[in-house]
Amino acid sequence: MLHSHSSVYVAGHRGMVGSAICRRFRAEGFENLITRTHGELDLTDQAAVNAFFQDQRLDWVVLAAARVGGIQANDRYPAEFLYENLLIEANVIHAAWQSGVKQLLFLGSSCIYPRAARQPMRESELLQGPLEPTNEPYAIAKIAGIKLCESYNRQYGTDYRSLMPTNLYGPGDNFHLENSHVIPALLRKFHEAKVNRKPWVEVWGTGQPRREFLHVDDLADACVFVMKLPRARYAAHTHPRLSHLNVGVGKDLSIGELAQKIARIVGYAGEIRFDTTKPDGTPRKLLDVRRLQQLGWQARISLEEGLQSTYQWFLEQDTKRS
Repeated sequence: MLHSHSSVYVAGHRGMVGSAICRRFRAEGFENLITRTHGELDLTDQAAVNAFFQDQRLDWVVLAAARVGGIQANDRYPAEFLYENLLIEANVIHAAWQSGVKQLLFLGSSCIYPRAARQPMRESELLQGPLEPTNEPYAIAKIAGIKLCESYNRQYGTDYRSLMPTNLYGPGDNFHLENSHVIPALLRKFHEAKVNRKPWVEVWGTGQPRREFLHVDDLADACVFVMKLPRARYAAHTHPRLSHLNVGVGKDLSIGELAQKIARIVGYAGEIRFDTTKPDGTPRKLLDVRRLQQLGWQARISLEEGLQSTYQWFLEQDTKRS
C-alpha cells in the first residue's frame, strides 16, 4: 500500500501524464520520487532497464511512459507504436518483478476496447471484438501490458494494477498539428486562425463521433487514489483475469460540439468546416466508470474549466517560445 515515505519510480515523468502524477505526489508530501530522462534511461533497452531496477530500492512503479499520438501519427507510424510500446512495458514490468518490486501501476488507454463495443464500455468489453484500425497497433500494445500485469499477479503474487483512462488533455500536452490528439490540435488550430484572421478552420472527419475527455490532473488524482487502496479492496472490484479499471467522467460530446466549444473559448468567430474525406476513427468512446466510482473516486474538473486552463497554459508556453 502507498505511503508518503514510499519510494516511487515514475516512468515517463516528462510527459503530460507522468508530469501530472509527479505534481500530485509532491502536493501530497511525497519526497522519495525517482525519475529518469530518456537520455539517462532508455526504456526500450532491456539491459539498461534491468541495471536501473537492480540498483534501486523501489516500493512502487508507475508506468506512464509510452509512444503516443493521434489518428494521423498512429496511421503513419504503426510499427513504432507497436514495437516501442511493447518493449517499454515488457522491460519495465519484467525488471520490476526480477528486482522484487511488489507494486506497480500500469496506464493504458480506452482504445483497448473493440470499435463496436457496447456503450458505455465496461471493463468486460476487452477482447470481445475487432479493434479500431486507425489505432490498432497502440491498442494491442496496451492490451499486452494489461495481460502482463495480470499474468505476473497470477503466477508470482505481485500487486500490479492497471488503469484505462479515457481521452486525456491538459498542461504538458503535445500541440503539434500533425501528431497531437484532438483537443490540443483544435486549440492550436483555432488560436492560429484567430491570430491570422482566417475565415474558416478545417476539422478532420464529419464531426459526428462522440468522445469523452478527462483532465490529466483528474487522472493523476485517480492514480494516487488507486495506489493507496488496500490490495483486498482493489481486488474486490476487479477480477484476476479482468484486473483493470476504467477512468473517465462518464459523459461525452460530439467532435462538432467540442470544436464549437473550443472556438468560443479561444475567441474565434469564423466558420468551422468538416473534411469528410478524413477518417472519423471510432464512432463513440464512452467509458463505464461505475467500478471506480463505487470505490469512492470521481472526476472533479469540468470540461469547460479544463479547456480554459489548458488554453491558458498553451498561451503561456507560446509566449515563452516567442
